[in-house]
Formats: sequence, C-alpha cells, structure tokens
Amino acid sequence: MSHILLRHRDIPDIKELSVYRANGGFKAFQKAVTTMQPGDVVNEVKASGLRGRGGAGFPTGVKWSFLPGNLWPHYVVANADESEPGTFKDREILENNPYQFLEGLMIAAYAVGAQEAYVYLRGEFESIYRQLNACIARLEEAHLLGDQLFGTDVRLRIYTHLGAGAYICGEETALLESLEGKLGQPRLRPPFPAVAGLFNKPTVINNVETLTNLPPILEKGADWYKSLGTEKSPGVKIFCLSGCVQKPGNYELPLGTTFRELIYTWGGGLAEGRRIKGIMAAGASSNIIPADDRALDTPMDYESVQQNLGAPLGSASVIILDDSVNMAWLVAKTTHFFKHESCGKCTPCREGTFWMAHITERMMGGKASPEDIDLLKNVALQMQGKCLCALGEFSTMAVVSGIKHFRPDFEAAVRGGGKAK
Repeated sequence: MSHILLRHRDIPDIKELSVYRANGGFKAFQKAVTTMQPGDVVNEVKASGLRGRGGAGFPTGVKWSFLPGNLWPHYVVANADESEPGTFKDREILENNPYQFLEGLMIAAYAVGAQEAYVYLRGEFESIYRQLNACIARLEEAHLLGDQLFGTDVRLRIYTHLGAGAYICGEETALLESLEGKLGQPRLRPPFPAVAGLFNKPTVINNVETLTNLPPILEKGADWYKSLGTEKSPGVKIFCLSGCVQKPGNYELPLGTTFRELIYTWGGGLAEGRRIKGIMAAGASSNIIPADDRALDTPMDYESVQQNLGAPLGSASVIILDDSVNMAWLVAKTTHFFKHESCGKCTPCREGTFWMAHITERMMGGKASPEDIDLLKNVALQMQGKCLCALGEFSTMAVVSGIKHFRPDFEAAVRGGGKAK
C-alpha cells in the first residue's frame, strides 16, 4: 500500500511545492474553499471518524464543532511541539512532506472560519522552523495563502512560533500561554480552548499528524478513509518504533495492526538471543506492558490497547524493552525526565515528581531499602487524579505498572546496590 502521510517515501522531492502540486497538492483545499461550506468540511471529517493523533484520540470533527458561532475571531493552532521521548513521527512529516501538513492546517482553518492559523514548534526544531517559513512564503507567492483565495472572499494567514524546549508546552493550554508570550504553564479549565483559547478567543488545536490526514480525506472521501483501520479507529497511524528492535523507525500502518506485526514483521524483531520483556505504547507517558502473547496479539487501536491491556495507545510511540533492561533503571530514567519537565505550577506534580526521582536515584545509587519500593509506589498513587494537567498523571504510569508487573527488578536493584543485574 502506498503511503498516505509519509508520501515522500513514494514521491521524491514532494517537499518542493511544484512536485507536491503536480501530485494533486492543494486540490483538496481548493475543493473545500470553492465547492463546500465550512460546515460541510466539518461534517465530512466527522463522517471519516478521524481521531486526534496527538495522544488523546478525540474525534477531530467533533472537536471542531465545539467552537461557538457567536464568538469571533476563531483560530487554529498546529501543535508541532513533539517532545515525548520515543516520538518522532511529526518531525518526519514536517521535514519531508510539509505541504501536506500545511494544506491540512489550511483546510482546518477554513472549516472553523479562522483567518489566522499558527504553528507552534518545539525549540529544538529550528531548522524545521526556517523551512516552514520558506514554505509559507512560497504559498503566499503562489496565492494559495492571502486574500481572496481562488477568487472567493476567503482569506488566510499562517504564522510560526518557535518554543524554548519545554516539554510542558505540548500540553495544549500551556502551548497557548507560550504562544501568547507568557510562561508555558497549563491553564485552569474550564473555560476550554474551544471557547477561550488563543487570545481568549475560540481555538482549535490539532496535532501535525492529525492535520496531515485532512487533504486525502477531502480528496477521496470519508467512506474511503473508513475503509482503513478499524470501525472505531479508522485510518492509518504512524507508529514510532524504538528501543530494543533491529529496525527502529516510523511505520505507517492501518490502525488495528498488532504489536507482534509491528515488532517482528516491520521492526525486524529483537537482537539475536534476546527475549521481549515489556512494551511502552505511548513513549515515556506509558504503562509498562508485560510483553506476553496476549499483549503481542492485541490490535493497536485506541479501544483495544486500553480495554485489553489497561494502557493508552497515546501517540503510538512504541518502545520495546528486552530482557537486558531492568525496569527499576527504566523507571529511574522516566521519573528524572518528568521531574525535570514539570512546570511546577501544581503541588502534587512538583513535589511528587521530585520525590519519585529522589527515591529512584537512591535505588540506583545503592542507598535504598526494600521499603523504598512501596514508598515509591505510594508517592505515585497519591499523585494520581490530583494534578492540574496530564504530565503529573503520566509521570506515575511507568512507576505503578513497573512495580506491579516487574517488582523483582526493583528488589534486585535494591539488593544489588543499584546494579541492574
């Protein structure tokens, strides 16, 4: 099957505007502007069943429909703050197929009546930031952005904003704060961004991969898109495969593909002599799933992973852990990351991540007692359901699941003075 999102793998130089247009680029946007009402676009995306690819999996068209029709202006913001460890799908799109992403952003803006759209990029994406600015300038020169698009009254401008390397700005309200020039910290909700978002106006925030799905949906129709994937999770997904596999990378596959197929058919399996031990399905923000046959044969879609394994699929950043990995060591790495990236606004996250990191450092430093394992678990459990945003919740997932499923690893770390084996 040819690629739908990673089209640069099939079409050389599609990152050039002339090549993208020669392969049907911006025909979907033109179709929307010249033959469809904004509500028609929203309904088509609803009918396609497209769900947000940033992690939450919320239906995209439904999200758009939350914007009130009596508050203006509306804004669309593309979340390109791809900071989750193990996630690198948006970067490949932005670097190699930027015009399909930008066309999707333009379609979303038309659908919700926005005349200004923004792309918020993580601070480390400086080269992509410059590339996108050049792409936007070429679109303006080609009169695909600006005023009176395709001879209509539709106008649209796109602006880019480079963050400063803060993981928390991937959270949509912290992103909005940063975009407004404020400290990147989550907002209290309600009000939600659909009512009071950027500049306190109704705002849609969509992930890069989500937006890149829109041109083919409008070009080929909702029924075509629903023919891919599963009934409740339609379409294709870019699975970021990393960790202890022979061929890490991005794999564009229909939702519902099993972990086994991803790891062994596409990822080439594990190193010779190694046995699979655990799976993190959503990057660092994951439960550690014991990699038994039940897990390996679970379809990777938003429902099955949660229902069968009690874990979120998230952004499908699949990290594979083999039998050389001690899970206490892994948890020490994740807790250090979340402690470093906590914005500090709410006490449960600020203090909880500090103490989880402190306890795991004690374990790996050979200074922990067996009681510290339960202490670590209790700190994590006391954080759950009490944090301002999802970062605090995410920081506990590897801790709680790791101790639940791999407690002997923690006991070995304590006994061995912090050594993995």
